[in-house]
Amino acid sequence: MDKQELKLSKKLVSSYKKRLEKEILERSIKLKMPQNKFQEIINNNNELINLKKALEELDTDPKSSN
Repeated sequence: MDKQELKLSKKLVSSYKKRLEKEILERSIKLKMPQNKFQEIINNNNELINLKKALEELDTDPKSSN
């Protein structure tokens, strides 16, 4: 994966993660959930956890920088 592909991948994953967090936040507000509850949902959401791991791997994988 070249640097440009890596940068694009990180940007796409990061953008999707932010949109998903925003959607959870907006729905939580509509449902009038307490802040600690929707923060707990964000912290325990499997998809968000996987996105965070993917971003970390993109940042640390030495093969991806070649």
